[in-house]
Amino acid sequence: MHSAREQYRCTVSAVETINVEVAYALPEKQVILPVNVERGTTIGGAIVQSGIMMEFPELDIEHSDVGIFGKAAAMTTVLNDGDRVEIYRPLKADPKEVRRKRAAEGKATRKGGSTDKG
Repeated sequence: MHSAREQYRCTVSAVETINVEVAYALPEKQVILPVNVERGTTIGGAIVQSGIMMEFPELDIEHSDVGIFGKAAAMTTVLNDGDRVEIYRPLKADPKEVRRKRAAEGKATRKGGSTDKG
């Protein structure tokens, strides 16, 4: 029979860890932090463990979109070894609205353009 100390030692050594990265970028500063986490850690857990919020105190993680290697994911997504967690900044302009405006300007230009065919 093992003593409590020996059982604890066995339990601690049985914890499996994985290596992930947590990334966030502003136009003037980009950071990718390597983090060693327990297998089963979620995106949210890795972000907290990375300490990235100390580097970017204005970061509102509760309202940020996140992903793994450019694919959107939920904060509760369980990570795999080698994953890169990305924290996305809010868009300044809605891409659909920008396309609509660009298309409308293009149509207006063609309609108002010269009818001279040369």
